[in-house]
Amino acid sequence: MRASDQKWTREQTIVAFNLYSRIPFGKVASHNQEIIAVADLIGKSVNSLKMKIGNFGSLDPGLKKKGITGLSNVSKLDREIWNEFNQDWEGLTYFSERIIAKSRNHNIITNGNSELTDGDFPEGVDKKSYIKARVNQNFFRQAVLSAYNYKCCVTSIDIPELLIASHIIPWSKSKKERMNPRNGLCLNALHDRAFDQGLMTVTPDFKIKISKKILPNHNSLTDRWLAQFDGERVAIPERFVPTLDSLSYHNKNIFKG
Repeated sequence: MRASDQKWTREQTIVAFNLYSRIPFGKVASHNQEIIAVADLIGKSVNSLKMKIGNFGSLDPGLKKKGITGLSNVSKLDREIWNEFNQDWEGLTYFSERIIAKSRNHNIITNGNSELTDGDFPEGVDKKSYIKARVNQNFFRQAVLSAYNYKCCVTSIDIPELLIASHIIPWSKSKKERMNPRNGLCLNALHDRAFDQGLMTVTPDFKIKISKKILPNHNSLTDRWLAQFDGERVAIPERFVPTLDSLSYHNKNIFKG
């Protein structure tokens, strides 16, 4: 029996969920180069990996609301991994990245490039914790941006260098939610800063609300560019739709109404 015909293992399924989170669902195809590469790494056929990613799509309520259905042959293991990630994004994300890096014989933090030196780590910071945080933050960015198809949810700017995966509940305020893509918005750099500073929020009905600190003034091009979006609706991602709890938290605790 070929390896690709054997039952999916827990580690292989975790890697498949990693890809599900990072690749825009519309780009999950047999010719996708990352799917081809990872399928080879884990000993599965390209079609088998593509179908496994589709299984996770059928579990995502965000896709269902948009009328997009994944595949119907979801296994018990698929559901278990789905639930495990949603209960422990921080732990499972890092574990999945370690599996992929090990399969590639890569250093987990450099992705196969030159090794880090001691000078690359902030003084007094635990290296293991620093590496884990850096790896996880990179995953969070990819998961959030891909969910929005690499477009700002306010302006539709689609220049990757200008896009930020913004935490709705700040990183420092909730360990449980800091890696959850449903606690993220894809924003351009200006709106990310405004959101972070409480000059803008997104209400639980997904409408933009601009702070009164900006609305009455309109004294600069920046102010006017922020104010014009007041009351507009943000784009809803195809996956990982922000939770109402996280949006409510930002409205109540971060936004400077």
